[in-house]
Formats: sequence, C-alpha cells, structure tokens
Amino acid sequence: MNSIPAQEIKRRGIAAVDEMIDAGDVHIIRNNQPQYVVVSESRYRELIAAQDEAYAARVRASLLDVKAGRVKRGSAQDLIRELELDD
Repeated sequence: MNSIPAQEIKRRGIAAVDEMIDAGDVHIIRNNQPQYVVVSESRYRELIAAQDEAYAARVRASLLDVKAGRVKRGSAQDLIRELELDD
C-alpha cells in the first residue's frame, strides 16, 4: 500500500503526494488509520467509468427481469407488508 502520514503532507505540502502518486493511489494516514485516498485524474476517470458501467449493467439486468416477468408489481404498501415493516 502506498501511504503517507497526514503530518508529512502538512510539513511538505502536495509535493509529498506528487512523489508517490506515480506508484499508485496514495493512502493518507491520520491517527494511525487510513483516512483518505488520493488518486490521479486518470485513475479517478477509470473509477467513474467503471461505476457508470456497473450502473448501466444493473439497469439492463432489471429491464431483462421486467421483460421476463420476474418482477412483482404492486404498491409501496404491498412492499412494506411483504418486508414486514408495517407496525
């Protein structure tokens, strides 16, 4: 894991991260625990694209379920009763 203490960033500024980012994502350690992750712009765009694709895949799968008749139709109250959330 590529990590750096938050104190080091306070001391050296963004240059401390610049030196590490080429090796991969940088985990920032605060209070001896990973608190933040700094990623490059290209890595960020990859993550967003993957998230968008996963969302689109879920929507496509849901549409296939609807077309195949695997979806129950009803009201919100029916769903609450089915989930046993009704008091």
